[in-house]
Amino acid sequence: MPVPMELCRIMTSDISEGQYIFLREIDGERTFPIVIGLFEATSIDRRVRGVTSPRPLTHDLIVSVVENMGGELQDVIISELKDHTYYAKLRVRHDGELIEIDARPSDAIAVAVTCDPVLPIYVNEDVLNDVMREQ
Repeated sequence: MPVPMELCRIMTSDISEGQYIFLREIDGERTFPIVIGLFEATSIDRRVRGVTSPRPLTHDLIVSVVENMGGELQDVIISELKDHTYYAKLRVRHDGELIEIDARPSDAIAVAVTCDPVLPIYVNEDVLNDVMREQ
């Protein structure tokens, strides 16, 4: 069963390759970091702070393409953890069908915070259990 999560923190550094986002369980105590790239961290941070760009950025483009093709972005699910790598699905409803699109969690979350309203973010219970064992 997917667990509702929220983005609770973004850590960026100009001197480190690793940027971090932290997800927190909405109705619980669990939280965990995901290492992401600088571009994705910057994109997420800009959106969370309400900074706009004069031209569409990549994640704006994704949202626009889906919407202009008649799709509705529904949510994000971080679905797996394999060999210390997270896997996510960006879920789109189109013509009554639910389409799951493979995505890096950082891109999926960047799309989630680009949407208005922000898309729900879920993490599969198995992933949370694996993360908690590793911490």
